[in-house]
Amino acid sequence: MEPPRRQLPFYVIGHKNPDTDAICSAIGNAALLRITGEPNAIAARCGEVPARTAWVLEKAGIETPPLVADVRTSAGMICRKDVVQVSSTDTFLVAYRRMLASGVRCVPVVDGDGSVQGILRYLDLLELLVPGDGSGLQARTVNVSIGKIATTLQAESVGAEMPPCDVEEELILLVGASSQNTVDRRLKQAGKEGNVGRFFVICGDRPVVQHYAIENGARALLVTGGNGVEQSLRDLARKRGVIILMCSQDTASCSTLIRCSRTVRHVMDKDFATVSSGEPVSRMRKSLAQLEQDLFPVQGLHGEMIGVLSKSDLIDPPRTRLALVDHNEFAQAVTGVEECEIVEVIDHHRLAGDLVSREPIRFLNEPVGSTSTLVARKFRHRYLEPDKGTALCLCAGIIADTLCLTSPTTAELDHEMLGWLSGLAGIDPATFKSEFFAVGSLLATGTPEAILNADRKEFDDEGVKVTIAQVEELGLQAFEPRREELEKALKTLAAENQYELAVLVVTDIAEHHSVVLAAGNPRFVANLPYAHIDGSLYDAPGVVSRKKQIFPAVCQALRKAG
Repeated sequence: MEPPRRQLPFYVIGHKNPDTDAICSAIGNAALLRITGEPNAIAARCGEVPARTAWVLEKAGIETPPLVADVRTSAGMICRKDVVQVSSTDTFLVAYRRMLASGVRCVPVVDGDGSVQGILRYLDLLELLVPGDGSGLQARTVNVSIGKIATTLQAESVGAEMPPCDVEEELILLVGASSQNTVDRRLKQAGKEGNVGRFFVICGDRPVVQHYAIENGARALLVTGGNGVEQSLRDLARKRGVIILMCSQDTASCSTLIRCSRTVRHVMDKDFATVSSGEPVSRMRKSLAQLEQDLFPVQGLHGEMIGVLSKSDLIDPPRTRLALVDHNEFAQAVTGVEECEIVEVIDHHRLAGDLVSREPIRFLNEPVGSTSTLVARKFRHRYLEPDKGTALCLCAGIIADTLCLTSPTTAELDHEMLGWLSGLAGIDPATFKSEFFAVGSLLATGTPEAILNADRKEFDDEGVKVTIAQVEELGLQAFEPRREELEKALKTLAAENQYELAVLVVTDIAEHHSVVLAAGNPRFVANLPYAHIDGSLYDAPGVVSRKKQIFPAVCQALRKAG
């Protein structure tokens, strides 16, 4: 039976180390997608929320988007949660009926606390019906619970007290179909050999055979065909400690059903592999391909089974759907983007050339100051208005990325969309800008790592690996006291990630003035086209835009050095 394919999440997500525009444009685009036919679209992020962005979300009354660090399809995403399973104490009959009803040929064997004890295949059940090599005494010996026999046969107990249902015994089956003398002789011989107490005698309406079984001290007597047992024999059985069961089935059926009462623990495969819920499908394909096992339990964080996978589930699994905002490069995207279905890209940066898709996608890339501007225009084109909180978020994205329309990246469309959105959000852009940039100084409070990663992007320019981090402040006075530790951290970042050039830009958004700290290959550092202050520090008056001013300058330094 083919399980239904699960629908994976649809995330609208920005770049690593997201800034306000990345998070706010994701919120806006997800809201638009939900209105226009994608009800499962969720705004997400793949990095920490900057303090200023957190302030925006609080002011807008919008929950922080969930952190999604890896979007690869994992075992936990595609496993079947409605699992057909059995317990190690379940009988053949219980397991067989459950597997037959559900149409599966392999099930996990799970104990009371949810942990997997083994794997049971359909063919394994045959071993319960024909134990050993199928000949001699071994063929008649069955390790089984008398209580489970009684349950399977729906038998009535009228002799000695029954043992607990979970107690299994090694019983020797004896069908009392031979002559009375033969049955008596075999039981007496068993008495001499010391194993008559293991004999389980099966007979119908044969009081003499019943008497021989009880008199010789058999472990149990099963009376078939709905036949009864005289009261005197019942009393004798209690005295001798012989269990008597009475059932309605015929003797031949009972012989088979007794073997069907054996538990699956005897034949389940205890040497099996499991997979963790977070294991990516791409990695599982390789690790599980060589194994003969067909069904794999999927375990949660605490070792509990949350579902199962078969090899066929890994052939063409569903993929996480993504709408990328504020970036179009895999190097800047969430981990696992290569294995996802990219539905849409909305961005205002350069094209990097490494983004690929299986099918045609919606791709919107324009030279404007903010991705939030493009998302806002999509609302306008559909004659829709974002709600007040979403409008405020989109305003924040535009104000942050264009420094409230003063950045050289600002386009006419940014002016138009901010004017429209600010009316919907009920804010004054100039006042909002002042409040927004007044929220906490990262230079004053953040660790070097937090400062470098708050808004950092990675680039590959003709094979040269570069990273540019930017911090926006009201004034540059907090930089000099942190200069030494920031330079040390920048050098470490460059070495650990093999960046040819690592740059930290500290921008005074009030005065439109930046200082640039650089580390990496000395040839590239020395060729940065800014006024050299000392060592690896440069002065860059009028420079505020990473996209339009800083990145082109870095590329110029790389080419000049080359």
